[in-house]
Amino acid sequence: MTPKNPETTTEAEPETTPRTEAEPEPEYSLADRITGALVGAAVGDALGGPVEGYSPDQILQRHAGRVHGIVGPWNGDSWRTARPIAPYHKGDGHVTDDTLMTHALIRVYDRVKDHLDAYAIADHLVPDLMTNPRWIPELEAEALPLHRIFLAEKWLVTRLHYGHVDPREAGVGNIVNCGAAMYMAPVGLVNAADPRAAYTEALDIAAAHQSSYGREAAGVFAAAVAAAATPGATPDSVVAACLSLAKDGTRTAIEQVCEVAARYTDFESALRPLREAVSPYDTVGPDYRAPSLGARRPSRLHAIEELPVALAMLLVAGGDYRQAVLGSVNYGRDCDSTATMAGALSGALGSPVPEDWSKAVAEASRLDLWEPARALTAVTRQIFEQDVRRRRTHEAAFASLEGPIGGPGCSD
Repeated sequence: MTPKNPETTTEAEPETTPRTEAEPEPEYSLADRITGALVGAAVGDALGGPVEGYSPDQILQRHAGRVHGIVGPWNGDSWRTARPIAPYHKGDGHVTDDTLMTHALIRVYDRVKDHLDAYAIADHLVPDLMTNPRWIPELEAEALPLHRIFLAEKWLVTRLHYGHVDPREAGVGNIVNCGAAMYMAPVGLVNAADPRAAYTEALDIAAAHQSSYGREAAGVFAAAVAAAATPGATPDSVVAACLSLAKDGTRTAIEQVCEVAARYTDFESALRPLREAVSPYDTVGPDYRAPSLGARRPSRLHAIEELPVALAMLLVAGGDYRQAVLGSVNYGRDCDSTATMAGALSGALGSPVPEDWSKAVAEASRLDLWEPARALTAVTRQIFEQDVRRRRTHEAAFASLEGPIGGPGCSD
Protein backbone atom coordinates (compact mmCIF):
# COMPACT_ATOMS: atom_id res chain seq x y z
CA MET A 1 0.00 0.00 0.00
CA THR A 2 1.04 3.59 -0.53
CA PRO A 3 0.91 6.71 1.63
CA LYS A 4 -2.16 8.86 1.42
CA ASN A 5 -2.48 11.06 -1.64
CA PRO A 6 -2.19 14.69 -0.54
CA GLU A 7 -4.72 15.60 -3.25
CA THR A 8 -7.37 13.60 -1.43
CA THR A 9 -6.72 14.24 2.24
CA THR A 10 -7.34 17.94 2.65
CA GLU A 11 -10.55 17.33 4.57
CA ALA A 12 -11.08 15.02 7.52
CA GLU A 13 -13.31 12.01 6.85
CA PRO A 14 -16.59 12.09 8.77
CA GLU A 15 -16.65 9.38 11.41
CA THR A 16 -19.63 7.11 12.00
CA THR A 17 -18.23 6.42 15.48
CA PRO A 18 -15.42 8.23 17.34
CA ARG A 19 -11.98 6.81 16.62
CA THR A 20 -10.07 5.79 19.72
CA GLU A 21 -6.37 6.44 20.18
CA ALA A 22 -5.70 2.72 19.74
CA GLU A 23 -7.25 2.70 16.27
CA PRO A 24 -4.72 3.64 13.56
CA GLU A 25 -5.62 5.76 10.58
CA PRO A 26 -6.36 3.61 7.51
CA GLU A 27 -3.23 2.96 5.48
CA TYR A 28 -5.13 3.50 2.26
CA SER A 29 -8.35 5.45 2.77
CA LEU A 30 -11.54 5.67 0.78
CA ALA A 31 -10.33 8.89 -0.82
CA ASP A 32 -7.03 7.28 -1.77
CA ARG A 33 -8.73 4.28 -3.32
CA ILE A 34 -11.18 6.39 -5.32
CA THR A 35 -8.35 8.60 -6.55
CA GLY A 36 -6.18 5.61 -7.42
CA ALA A 37 -8.98 3.94 -9.34
CA LEU A 38 -10.16 6.98 -11.32
CA VAL A 39 -6.74 8.45 -12.13
CA GLY A 40 -5.50 4.94 -12.83
CA ALA A 41 -8.36 4.30 -15.24
CA ALA A 42 -7.78 7.56 -17.13
CA VAL A 43 -4.06 6.96 -17.50
CA GLY A 44 -4.61 3.39 -18.69
CA ASP A 45 -7.12 4.71 -21.21
CA ALA A 46 -4.65 7.28 -22.55
CA LEU A 47 -1.84 4.74 -22.87
CA GLY A 48 -4.03 2.22 -24.67
CA GLY A 49 -5.71 4.63 -27.07
CA PRO A 50 -3.00 4.92 -29.75
CA VAL A 51 -2.61 1.15 -30.20
CA GLU A 52 -6.29 0.23 -29.98
CA GLY A 53 -7.40 -2.23 -32.63
CA TYR A 54 -4.02 -3.76 -33.37
CA SER A 55 -2.44 -7.09 -32.44
CA PRO A 56 0.56 -7.55 -30.14
CA ASP A 57 2.71 -8.36 -33.19
CA GLN A 58 1.59 -5.21 -35.01
CA ILE A 59 2.30 -3.12 -31.91
CA LEU A 60 5.74 -4.69 -31.60
CA GLN A 61 6.57 -3.90 -35.21
CA ARG A 62 5.10 -0.36 -35.22
CA HIS A 63 6.95 0.72 -32.08
CA ALA A 64 10.10 -1.36 -32.55
CA GLY A 65 9.36 -3.02 -29.23
CA ARG A 66 6.69 -2.97 -26.58
CA VAL A 67 4.90 0.19 -25.49
CA HIS A 68 6.26 1.32 -22.12
CA GLY A 69 4.51 4.65 -21.72
CA ILE A 70 2.81 7.44 -23.66
CA VAL A 71 3.25 7.17 -27.42
CA GLY A 72 2.05 9.18 -30.41
CA PRO A 73 -0.72 8.41 -32.91
CA TRP A 74 -0.41 5.18 -34.89
CA ASN A 75 -0.60 7.10 -38.18
CA GLY A 76 1.51 10.05 -37.11
CA ASP A 77 0.44 13.45 -38.40
CA SER A 78 -2.23 11.90 -40.66
CA TRP A 79 -4.40 10.89 -37.71
CA ARG A 80 -7.24 13.15 -38.92
CA THR A 81 -7.69 11.34 -42.23
CA ALA A 82 -6.27 7.84 -41.76
CA ARG A 83 -9.58 6.52 -40.39
CA PRO A 84 -12.40 8.86 -41.46
CA ILE A 85 -14.96 7.06 -39.30
CA ALA A 86 -12.85 7.88 -36.24
CA PRO A 87 -10.92 11.12 -36.90
CA TYR A 88 -9.56 11.24 -33.38
CA HIS A 89 -6.14 12.23 -32.07
CA LYS A 90 -5.45 9.04 -30.14
CA GLY A 91 -2.08 9.13 -28.44
CA ASP A 92 0.20 11.81 -27.03
CA GLY A 93 -1.52 11.36 -23.66
CA HIS A 94 -5.09 11.98 -24.78
CA VAL A 95 -7.86 10.16 -22.94
CA THR A 96 -10.65 8.59 -24.99
CA ASP A 97 -14.39 8.12 -24.63
CA ASP A 98 -13.84 5.65 -21.77
CA THR A 99 -12.72 8.49 -19.52
CA LEU A 100 -15.22 10.99 -20.92
CA MET A 101 -18.07 8.60 -20.06
CA THR A 102 -16.61 7.80 -16.63
CA HIS A 103 -16.44 11.48 -15.75
CA ALA A 104 -19.97 12.00 -17.10
CA LEU A 105 -21.29 9.26 -14.82
CA ILE A 106 -19.54 10.90 -11.85
CA ARG A 107 -21.32 14.14 -12.69
CA VAL A 108 -24.63 12.25 -12.54
CA TYR A 109 -23.76 10.88 -9.10
CA ASP A 110 -22.82 14.39 -8.01
CA ARG A 111 -26.17 15.69 -9.21
CA VAL A 112 -28.38 12.91 -7.84
CA LYS A 113 -26.34 12.34 -4.66
CA ASP A 114 -27.72 8.83 -4.28
CA HIS A 115 -27.59 5.43 -5.92
CA LEU A 116 -28.43 5.45 -9.63
CA ASP A 117 -30.67 3.41 -11.91
CA ALA A 118 -31.52 3.28 -15.61
CA TYR A 119 -33.80 6.29 -15.27
CA ALA A 120 -30.90 8.38 -13.97
CA ILE A 121 -29.10 7.64 -17.24
CA ALA A 122 -32.08 8.91 -19.22
CA ASP A 123 -32.76 11.89 -16.98
CA HIS A 124 -29.21 13.09 -16.37
CA LEU A 125 -26.47 11.35 -18.39
CA VAL A 126 -28.09 11.75 -21.81
CA PRO A 127 -28.77 15.50 -21.36
CA ASP A 128 -25.19 15.95 -20.17
CA LEU A 129 -23.90 14.33 -23.36
CA MET A 130 -26.19 16.42 -25.54
CA THR A 131 -26.15 19.89 -24.05
CA ASN A 132 -22.89 20.66 -22.23
CA PRO A 133 -19.85 21.36 -24.43
CA ARG A 134 -16.56 20.24 -22.89
CA TRP A 135 -12.95 20.00 -23.94
CA ILE A 136 -12.56 16.81 -25.98
CA PRO A 137 -8.85 15.88 -26.09
CA GLU A 138 -9.07 13.68 -29.18
CA LEU A 139 -10.89 16.42 -31.12
CA GLU A 140 -8.57 19.11 -29.80
CA ALA A 141 -11.61 21.32 -29.40
CA GLU A 142 -14.52 22.13 -27.15
CA ALA A 143 -17.52 20.11 -28.30
CA LEU A 144 -20.48 18.14 -27.06
CA PRO A 145 -19.41 14.75 -25.69
CA LEU A 146 -22.04 13.34 -28.06
CA HIS A 147 -19.75 14.26 -30.94
CA ARG A 148 -16.95 12.07 -29.58
CA ILE A 149 -18.68 9.01 -28.18
CA PHE A 150 -18.89 6.13 -30.64
CA LEU A 151 -21.85 4.32 -32.15
CA ALA A 152 -22.76 2.03 -29.24
CA GLU A 153 -22.85 5.05 -26.92
CA LYS A 154 -24.76 7.27 -29.35
CA TRP A 155 -27.41 4.57 -28.97
CA LEU A 156 -28.19 6.06 -25.54
CA VAL A 157 -29.24 9.34 -27.12
CA THR A 158 -31.12 7.69 -29.99
CA ARG A 159 -33.11 5.33 -27.80
CA LEU A 160 -33.64 7.40 -24.68
CA HIS A 161 -33.98 10.97 -25.95
CA TYR A 162 -35.47 10.44 -29.40
CA GLY A 163 -37.08 7.01 -29.05
CA HIS A 164 -38.49 7.51 -25.52
CA VAL A 165 -37.80 3.84 -24.79
CA ASP A 166 -38.23 2.56 -21.24
CA PRO A 167 -34.72 3.08 -19.82
CA ARG A 168 -34.78 -0.36 -18.23
CA GLU A 169 -35.09 -1.92 -21.68
CA ALA A 170 -33.29 0.57 -23.91
CA GLY A 171 -30.09 -1.44 -24.15
CA VAL A 172 -31.81 -4.30 -25.96
CA GLY A 173 -30.85 -4.26 -29.64
CA ASN A 174 -27.57 -2.38 -29.23
CA ILE A 175 -24.36 -4.05 -30.33
CA VAL A 176 -23.11 -6.12 -27.40
CA ASN A 177 -19.69 -4.82 -26.41
CA CYS A 178 -17.82 -3.27 -23.48
CA GLY A 179 -19.44 0.15 -24.00
CA ALA A 180 -21.30 0.07 -20.69
CA ALA A 181 -18.63 -1.77 -18.71
CA MET A 182 -15.88 0.69 -19.61
CA TYR A 183 -17.31 3.49 -17.44
CA MET A 184 -18.67 1.51 -14.45
CA ALA A 185 -15.75 2.10 -12.08
CA PRO A 186 -17.66 4.87 -10.24
CA VAL A 187 -20.44 2.39 -9.41
CA GLY A 188 -17.92 0.07 -7.79
CA LEU A 189 -16.42 2.96 -5.83
CA VAL A 190 -19.77 4.25 -4.55
CA ASN A 191 -20.34 0.69 -3.32
CA ALA A 192 -16.77 0.22 -2.07
CA ALA A 193 -16.28 -3.05 -0.15
CA ASP A 194 -19.74 -4.31 -1.23
CA PRO A 195 -19.31 -6.14 -4.57
CA ARG A 196 -22.85 -7.53 -4.62
CA ALA A 197 -24.39 -4.07 -4.24
CA ALA A 198 -22.10 -2.74 -6.96
CA TYR A 199 -23.08 -5.59 -9.27
CA THR A 200 -26.78 -4.98 -8.76
CA GLU A 201 -26.58 -1.21 -9.23
CA ALA A 202 -24.44 -1.49 -12.36
CA LEU A 203 -26.82 -4.01 -13.92
CA ASP A 204 -29.66 -1.53 -13.40
CA ILE A 205 -27.70 1.40 -14.82
CA ALA A 206 -26.38 -0.60 -17.78
CA ALA A 207 -29.86 -1.73 -18.79
CA ALA A 208 -30.22 1.63 -20.52
CA HIS A 209 -27.15 0.95 -22.64
CA GLN A 210 -26.49 -2.77 -23.11
CA SER A 211 -28.00 -6.23 -22.93
CA SER A 212 -26.73 -9.79 -22.60
CA TYR A 213 -23.05 -10.23 -21.76
CA GLY A 214 -22.36 -6.53 -22.33
CA ARG A 215 -24.66 -5.67 -19.46
CA GLU A 216 -23.32 -8.56 -17.39
CA ALA A 217 -19.77 -7.31 -17.85
CA ALA A 218 -20.80 -3.90 -16.55
CA GLY A 219 -22.12 -5.49 -13.38
CA VAL A 220 -19.10 -7.72 -12.87
CA PHE A 221 -16.59 -4.92 -13.49
CA ALA A 222 -18.34 -2.70 -10.94
CA ALA A 223 -18.21 -5.62 -8.49
CA ALA A 224 -14.50 -6.07 -9.20
CA VAL A 225 -13.81 -2.42 -8.41
CA ALA A 226 -15.83 -2.64 -5.18
CA ALA A 227 -13.88 -5.75 -4.24
CA ALA A 228 -10.55 -4.04 -5.03
CA ALA A 229 -11.58 -1.13 -2.79
CA THR A 230 -11.96 -3.49 0.19
CA PRO A 231 -9.26 -3.33 2.90
CA GLY A 232 -6.89 -6.25 2.54
CA ALA A 233 -7.99 -7.02 -1.02
CA THR A 234 -5.67 -8.85 -3.41
CA PRO A 235 -5.89 -9.70 -7.11
CA ASP A 236 -7.04 -13.19 -6.12
CA SER A 237 -9.82 -11.86 -3.88
CA VAL A 238 -10.98 -9.55 -6.66
CA VAL A 239 -11.25 -12.45 -9.10
CA ALA A 240 -13.01 -14.56 -6.46
CA ALA A 241 -15.60 -11.82 -5.97
CA CYS A 242 -16.21 -11.70 -9.71
CA LEU A 243 -16.65 -15.45 -9.94
CA SER A 244 -19.11 -15.43 -7.04
CA LEU A 245 -21.42 -13.08 -8.98
CA ALA A 246 -20.80 -13.51 -12.72
CA LYS A 247 -23.22 -15.53 -14.81
CA ASP A 248 -23.09 -17.65 -17.97
CA GLY A 249 -20.29 -17.07 -20.47
CA THR A 250 -18.89 -14.15 -18.54
CA ARG A 251 -18.22 -16.32 -15.53
CA THR A 252 -16.71 -19.14 -17.59
CA ALA A 253 -14.50 -16.76 -19.55
CA ILE A 254 -13.15 -15.14 -16.37
CA GLU A 255 -12.55 -18.52 -14.78
CA GLN A 256 -10.70 -19.95 -17.80
CA VAL A 257 -8.65 -16.86 -18.61
CA CYS A 258 -7.62 -16.27 -14.99
CA GLU A 259 -6.65 -19.93 -14.63
CA VAL A 260 -4.19 -19.41 -17.48
CA ALA A 261 -3.01 -16.08 -16.03
CA ALA A 262 -2.04 -17.78 -12.77
CA ARG A 263 0.79 -19.54 -14.63
CA TYR A 264 2.57 -16.33 -15.60
CA THR A 265 4.37 -13.49 -13.86
CA ASP A 266 5.25 -11.32 -16.88
CA PHE A 267 2.85 -9.99 -19.48
CA GLU A 268 5.09 -10.68 -22.49
CA SER A 269 4.90 -14.44 -22.11
CA ALA A 270 1.18 -14.25 -21.23
CA LEU A 271 -0.03 -12.30 -24.28
CA ARG A 272 -0.61 -15.22 -26.64
CA PRO A 273 -1.91 -17.72 -24.01
CA LEU A 274 -4.43 -15.19 -22.72
CA ARG A 275 -5.76 -14.51 -26.22
CA GLU A 276 -6.07 -18.25 -26.82
CA ALA A 277 -7.92 -18.67 -23.53
CA VAL A 278 -10.47 -15.92 -24.18
CA SER A 279 -10.94 -16.69 -27.88
CA PRO A 280 -13.74 -19.28 -27.44
CA TYR A 281 -15.86 -16.67 -25.61
CA ASP A 282 -15.08 -13.69 -27.83
CA THR A 283 -17.45 -13.13 -30.77
CA VAL A 284 -15.33 -10.53 -32.58
CA GLY A 285 -12.86 -13.01 -34.02
CA PRO A 286 -9.13 -12.92 -34.77
CA ASP A 287 -9.18 -9.67 -36.79
CA TYR A 288 -10.42 -6.95 -34.47
CA ARG A 289 -11.05 -4.48 -37.28
CA ALA A 290 -12.99 -7.02 -39.35
CA PRO A 291 -15.46 -8.60 -36.89
CA SER A 292 -17.05 -11.94 -37.69
CA LEU A 293 -20.66 -12.16 -38.87
CA GLY A 294 -21.76 -13.30 -35.42
CA ALA A 295 -19.89 -10.56 -33.61
CA ARG A 296 -21.42 -8.64 -30.75
CA ARG A 297 -24.76 -10.41 -30.73
CA PRO A 298 -26.57 -11.48 -27.56
CA SER A 299 -25.54 -14.86 -26.18
CA ARG A 300 -25.45 -16.69 -22.87
CA LEU A 301 -22.31 -18.53 -23.98
CA HIS A 302 -20.05 -15.59 -24.76
CA ALA A 303 -18.37 -12.66 -23.03
CA ILE A 304 -16.69 -9.41 -23.87
CA GLU A 305 -12.93 -9.84 -24.13
CA GLU A 306 -11.80 -6.80 -22.19
CA LEU A 307 -12.88 -7.68 -18.64
CA PRO A 308 -11.42 -11.23 -18.44
CA VAL A 309 -8.15 -9.97 -19.92
CA ALA A 310 -7.99 -7.01 -17.52
CA LEU A 311 -8.50 -9.34 -14.56
CA ALA A 312 -5.89 -11.69 -15.99
CA MET A 313 -3.36 -8.89 -16.35
CA LEU A 314 -4.07 -7.87 -12.76
CA LEU A 315 -3.14 -11.41 -11.69
CA VAL A 316 -0.06 -11.60 -13.91
CA ALA A 317 1.16 -8.28 -12.51
CA GLY A 318 0.45 -9.25 -8.91
CA GLY A 319 -1.64 -6.09 -8.62
CA ASP A 320 1.19 -3.79 -9.77
CA TYR A 321 -0.31 -0.82 -11.63
CA ARG A 322 2.44 -0.30 -14.17
CA GLN A 323 2.66 -3.94 -15.23
CA ALA A 324 -1.11 -4.53 -15.29
CA VAL A 325 -1.66 -1.49 -17.53
CA LEU A 326 1.30 -2.14 -19.82
CA GLY A 327 0.23 -5.75 -20.22
CA SER A 328 -3.26 -4.59 -21.17
CA VAL A 329 -1.90 -1.97 -23.59
CA ASN A 330 0.43 -4.39 -25.37
CA TYR A 331 -2.32 -7.01 -25.63
CA GLY A 332 -3.83 -4.75 -28.28
CA ARG A 333 -7.33 -5.14 -29.68
CA ASP A 334 -9.68 -2.99 -27.51
CA CYS A 335 -6.76 -2.15 -25.27
CA ASP A 336 -7.84 1.33 -24.20
CA SER A 337 -10.84 -0.21 -22.45
CA THR A 338 -8.84 -3.18 -21.14
CA ALA A 339 -6.22 -0.82 -19.73
CA THR A 340 -8.95 1.42 -18.30
CA MET A 341 -10.27 -1.56 -16.34
CA ALA A 342 -6.87 -2.86 -15.28
CA GLY A 343 -5.87 0.66 -14.23
CA ALA A 344 -9.01 1.13 -12.16
CA LEU A 345 -8.56 -2.22 -10.40
CA SER A 346 -4.86 -1.90 -9.61
CA GLY A 347 -5.34 1.73 -8.56
CA ALA A 348 -8.17 0.77 -6.21
CA LEU A 349 -5.99 -1.97 -4.72
CA GLY A 350 -3.41 0.65 -3.79
CA SER A 351 -0.70 0.30 -6.41
CA PRO A 352 0.49 3.83 -7.21
CA VAL A 353 -0.12 5.39 -10.60
CA PRO A 354 3.24 6.64 -11.95
CA GLU A 355 3.25 10.37 -11.30
CA ASP A 356 4.96 11.20 -14.57
CA TRP A 357 2.21 9.41 -16.47
CA SER A 358 -0.68 11.01 -14.60
CA LYS A 359 0.74 14.52 -14.89
CA ALA A 360 1.48 14.08 -18.60
CA VAL A 361 -2.01 12.73 -19.34
CA ALA A 362 -3.68 15.51 -17.35
CA GLU A 363 -1.66 18.15 -19.16
CA ALA A 364 -2.09 16.68 -22.64
CA SER A 365 -5.83 16.08 -22.15
CA ARG A 366 -6.36 19.47 -20.44
CA LEU A 367 -8.28 17.69 -17.69
CA ASP A 368 -8.02 17.79 -13.92
CA LEU A 369 -7.91 14.04 -13.32
CA TRP A 370 -8.15 14.53 -9.54
CA GLU A 371 -11.28 16.70 -9.37
CA PRO A 372 -13.72 13.89 -10.34
CA ALA A 373 -12.17 11.76 -7.59
CA ARG A 374 -12.72 14.49 -5.00
CA ALA A 375 -16.33 14.89 -6.13
CA LEU A 376 -17.05 11.17 -6.08
CA THR A 377 -15.42 10.75 -2.66
CA ALA A 378 -17.73 13.38 -1.17
CA VAL A 379 -20.80 11.85 -2.80
CA THR A 380 -19.81 8.32 -1.75
CA ARG A 381 -19.60 9.38 1.89
CA GLN A 382 -22.99 11.05 1.63
CA ILE A 383 -24.59 8.00 0.01
CA PHE A 384 -23.10 5.73 2.67
CA GLU A 385 -24.58 7.86 5.44
CA GLN A 386 -27.98 7.69 3.72
CA ASP A 387 -27.62 3.93 3.39
CA VAL A 388 -26.91 3.63 7.10
CA ARG A 389 -30.02 5.65 7.98
CA ARG A 390 -32.17 3.61 5.61
CA ARG A 391 -30.79 0.36 6.96
CA ARG A 392 -31.43 1.37 10.57
CA THR A 393 -34.97 2.43 9.70
CA HIS A 394 -35.53 -0.96 8.10
CA GLU A 395 -33.98 -2.79 11.05
CA ALA A 396 -36.30 -0.97 13.44
CA ALA A 397 -39.35 -1.73 11.30
CA PHE A 398 -38.39 -5.38 10.95
CA ALA A 399 -37.78 -5.68 14.68
CA SER A 400 -41.27 -4.31 15.29
CA LEU A 401 -42.70 -6.95 12.96
CA GLU A 402 -40.92 -9.73 14.81
CA GLY A 403 -41.76 -8.50 18.28
CA PRO A 404 -39.80 -9.40 21.43
CA ILE A 405 -37.72 -12.57 21.27
CA GLY A 406 -39.97 -15.46 22.25
CA GLY A 407 -43.09 -13.33 21.77
CA PRO A 408 -46.18 -13.94 19.60
CA GLY A 409 -44.33 -13.05 16.40
CA CYS A 410 -41.76 -15.82 16.90
CA SER A 411 -41.98 -19.56 16.57
CA ASP A 412 -39.81 -22.32 17.95
